[in-house]
Amino acid sequence: MTLAPRAVLVHRTTEYEELIARHGTHGQAAFFLSSRGREIDEVAGRHRRAQRALADVAAAVPLRWRTARVERADLDRFLFGPEDVVVVVGQDGLVANAAKYLSGQPVVGVDTEPGRNPGVLVRHRASDAAKLLPHAAAGAAGADELTMVEAVTDDGQRLSALNEIYVGAAGHQTARYRLSSGAAPEGAEAQASSGVVVGTGTGATGWLGSLRRQAGGGPRPPEPHEARLLWFVREAWPSPTTGTSLVHGELIAGERLWLTAESDHLVAFGDGMESDALGLGWGQSVRVGVAEGALRLVG
Repeated sequence: MTLAPRAVLVHRTTEYEELIARHGTHGQAAFFLSSRGREIDEVAGRHRRAQRALADVAAAVPLRWRTARVERADLDRFLFGPEDVVVVVGQDGLVANAAKYLSGQPVVGVDTEPGRNPGVLVRHRASDAAKLLPHAAAGAAGADELTMVEAVTDDGQRLSALNEIYVGAAGHQTARYRLSSGAAPEGAEAQASSGVVVGTGTGATGWLGSLRRQAGGGPRPPEPHEARLLWFVREAWPSPTTGTSLVHGELIAGERLWLTAESDHLVAFGDGMESDALGLGWGQSVRVGVAEGALRLVG
């Protein structure tokens, strides 16, 4: 028996909810904000718009479908199924946060604050959900296939991301490692830096774009659907034992960037989610390249 589709609504705690959780009451939160030159009405208004969008999307789910909700902080503990249609209700970054936990499910991005968010990944309004959900469940014809980046450690840990993966020290201090941009880790260069960032075309306007500008150029940024990545070493430090000859480059499908830890503890995390990171001990290696799967974003 075929399961009915399940609409999984992905959202995140609003700033207003975080303020109430921290300060206890609306009045106390208002006092806290006013002491810092802000008004609570603006924050509460954004909260109401987010809640209204979430309610409108939930109401648009077909009656025979199943429904689930998952908050951003719980994504790493939520089990997505192959029959799911994922509806991200929030900002562009929330799509990236969810993408690493998916395996081909169609994603519909719903913008809760049109005009405030760029809307690159959250392309739709809550009022569009009624027609988009059946379309997504029927195969999402015409969905954009956005390239993702993947890190795999030598002990089998695996991590993917939509924008970029960072490998380095957990607190962005100096990390020591050996780096190779070839298909195998021979001929690696010993480096000391504040980490390595490998990113996609979707992330080319964010952290990756900033690093490219600081580097004074480099390879052409990839398109979001292009199976090509850019990588940059942050603040490589030259010394008698560390070099700076490998500081940026590109990777096409099948190519890998190899990094072997020479610090006691390094991490690899994607799209800013430091709480869900891979750990690397001294001597452990990680290879980073184009992921096999892509994010299917309903246009």
